[in-house]
Amino acid sequence: MAENRKHGEYITELATLKSVYKQITAAQVAVGGARDLNNANFSLGWSYLTEPFLMVEEAHTHDFDQIILFLGGDPGNVGDFGAEVEMHLGENQEKHIINYTSCVYIPAGLRHCPLNVKKVNRPITFIDITLSPGFSIRPVPPASR
Repeated sequence: MAENRKHGEYITELATLKSVYKQITAAQVAVGGARDLNNANFSLGWSYLTEPFLMVEEAHTHDFDQIILFLGGDPGNVGDFGAEVEMHLGENQEKHIINYTSCVYIPAGLRHCPLNVKKVNRPITFIDITLSPGFSIRPVPPASR
């Protein structure tokens, strides 16, 4: 067992949890730096998306860097991306259509969102990473509750 070994404190068992979004029905995984990693500047949320929905309605900024990954939902072929996501970046709300496996780097202070999952022909994986001990919390749109 990890807790009986010299470096066992660096291994954290993760529980799955239910999403705040009704459209995300698969169990999620979340790793919080403050909660799970001795206050490390890293947090991660993993979700499996199977249907369209407005994930984040309002543009906002953070005081930490954020990385968002969009991957195909088949673990044997994550490059097979079967969805379309609309994401806005910058003060001018430049619209980007993501329809391919990708990584979005959002430096601290960059205005971003709305984030709208427009089409899901095949499930996708959404990974939200913050270089912060906390998660990127934002209001959940009413239609997503």
